[in-house]
Amino acid sequence: MTGFGAATQELNGLQITAEVKCLNSKFAEVFVRLPRELNDKETEVRNAATTSLERGKINVSIDLVKPQGGTLSRGINLPVFQAWYQQLLEAANSVGAGDEGLVKLALTMPEVMSQPAADPEVTTALWQAVQAVLKDALANCNTFRADEGRVLAAKLSEYIGEIRERLLIIEAHDPERLALTRQRLFDRIAELGQKVQVDHNRFEQELIYYLEKLDVSEEKVRLRAHLDYFVEAIAEGNGKKLGFISQEIGREINTIGSKINDASVQRIVVEMKDLLERIKEQCLNVM
Repeated sequence: MTGFGAATQELNGLQITAEVKCLNSKFAEVFVRLPRELNDKETEVRNAATTSLERGKINVSIDLVKPQGGTLSRGINLPVFQAWYQQLLEAANSVGAGDEGLVKLALTMPEVMSQPAADPEVTTALWQAVQAVLKDALANCNTFRADEGRVLAAKLSEYIGEIRERLLIIEAHDPERLALTRQRLFDRIAELGQKVQVDHNRFEQELIYYLEKLDVSEEKVRLRAHLDYFVEAIAEGNGKKLGFISQEIGREINTIGSKINDASVQRIVVEMKDLLERIKEQCLNVM
């Protein structure tokens, strides 16, 4: 289920911002973007995200920014810079190249830009503040998902209600369908009676057997039970369970469609299948 949450806090003139974005997925996939100062906290951030959001494609972004702009200050490690510059200069001279651009290149070499040694107490306070901001962002993301879930639950209930309405139409049409089927068979037998001898007792037995094969009473009872169960399961928010129930609903709809040989009812069955497909698609967005 999609979600978004953000939170901000200031600590000693430093603005701490956390953003959490989540898309639906069967598994927990966490992508973390942290400033250099928090690189060693990636595991803790991942654990917090999976514990709070459970599953989904989760993107967590944390920024440390000074109000006047820019990130935390970093210094130049002069001995390392001088060593890199000297090596680059020797390499350039060996091939007859100039020293243009060597300063800029040396500044990009490993360990040239260094973070000043941090006060352990300041580092602890910073991480505690980051944890609090991340917790708020995750909570806001869950609130977003809960709001979306309520909208989704209402939509699923609406689809189930529309399937019920079509089931009532089928039930109202069923006695007429069976009567027409019976009459059609009698008319055919009457036509054949002029040419062949018909055992009416055997015909009645076969007619009962045939009509029983066309009867969908049990399917309608089971379908209604599955629809009731689905509505109850919506409150649980278990996407897999809803998916299983929707499969059972589809099985009963298919059986009704195969037994009922009537064009008008078949159209209603198609509409029920269309509604069920929408339900299955939405169930993929439920955790």
